[in-house]
Amino acid sequence: MAATKVLVVDDDLNIQRVLVFTLKQEGFEVHVASDGQTGVEMAGAIDPDLILMDVAMPKLDGYSATQQIRAAEASAEGRRVPIIMLTAEADVEQRVRGLRAGADDDIVKPFHPLELIARIKALLSRSGGIAKPKPGTEAPTLARLCSFYGAKGGVGTTTLAINTAIALASRLRRRTALFDANLQFGDERVFLDLGLDSSSIVNAITEPDLDADLLKRLMVTHRSGIDLLLAPPNPEQADIVVERQRTEPGTMSNILHLLRKAYDYTILDTGRTIDDFTLQLFDESDVIFVVMTADLSCLKNVRLVLETMDSLGFERSKVQLVLNRSNAYTGINVDNAESALGRKIDYQVINEYRGAISALNSGEPFMSSRPDGPLGQNLAKFAADIDSVLAAEVAAAGV
Repeated sequence: MAATKVLVVDDDLNIQRVLVFTLKQEGFEVHVASDGQTGVEMAGAIDPDLILMDVAMPKLDGYSATQQIRAAEASAEGRRVPIIMLTAEADVEQRVRGLRAGADDDIVKPFHPLELIARIKALLSRSGGIAKPKPGTEAPTLARLCSFYGAKGGVGTTTLAINTAIALASRLRRRTALFDANLQFGDERVFLDLGLDSSSIVNAITEPDLDADLLKRLMVTHRSGIDLLLAPPNPEQADIVVERQRTEPGTMSNILHLLRKAYDYTILDTGRTIDDFTLQLFDESDVIFVVMTADLSCLKNVRLVLETMDSLGFERSKVQLVLNRSNAYTGINVDNAESALGRKIDYQVINEYRGAISALNSGEPFMSSRPDGPLGQNLAKFAADIDSVLAAEVAAAGV
């Protein structure tokens, strides 16, 4: 089998040497161009499997070179070669400019060789080195939107959302996205060890011509196999999203529509405030998982939440109760909780608080680090139960 061809387009001789050595160590066939114009010509001549494209170069910069490569692919109706931009700054605007030009990913110089190789392999794995499918031949998705809402702080909503998404992707092979919709205080950047320079919902909701390809490139692919649409990096930028959603709610609807088309499951990790933004997510979700624990203050909140959902006209079947840390001793058992709420608890997740917190603090969710532990197995069953119900609904609707 022929070696995978990587085209390096960079005018810095030192960077060239590092890249050539690193890539050849991994068994790649490496070709080098020292300016953007030569890079465009070589891309057409050697048909590479992936391109590493520097931004600042003579004759033609990386943005223009990428645009020309994409234009040539479109006119020839050829396959879309993955392109990783090599940038000098961890700047969101520079990254977005690269994505608009047609890049699939970017990495900031100086970079660690292991990170570069991981990004290359992840991108090659996603692209498969094959031509894009013809319109209408793409495999259909389940297109389910699932909101996770915490009845109060500290019940483990984000932990469940992250690990459920990973379980759906890794165990059930579902195409899964995770949207951190807790705009002001989203924790997924921290819990998944991602930097503040990563693009977010701000970039997506302010993009005037957002389509499926651009949204995909604005999302962050985690090593666990899920794609992330992150919360804004600070509360000030969260206000931009809230204002855009208030004045143009159709923009958020378009984002959710694009997520439905691209993924079997989109997990929405929502904030606790039931405001217009969260209500729109609830309205457009197929199911709302209310995460709770068995203590008096949480039971009180759950009752209020259920009453609110009822007054808003949500069907009872759309609102599902998830009892987290179900085997923790609180003096209130499951029967007591169900009696107090006047309805059955739909799902239960066991308690392994130390393991869950340790995993989050390390930036490695337990479904990745300890998937076969008691909590991992229990969460995998939870994901499988969700999948069996929602996939059955899709099948029934298609009959």
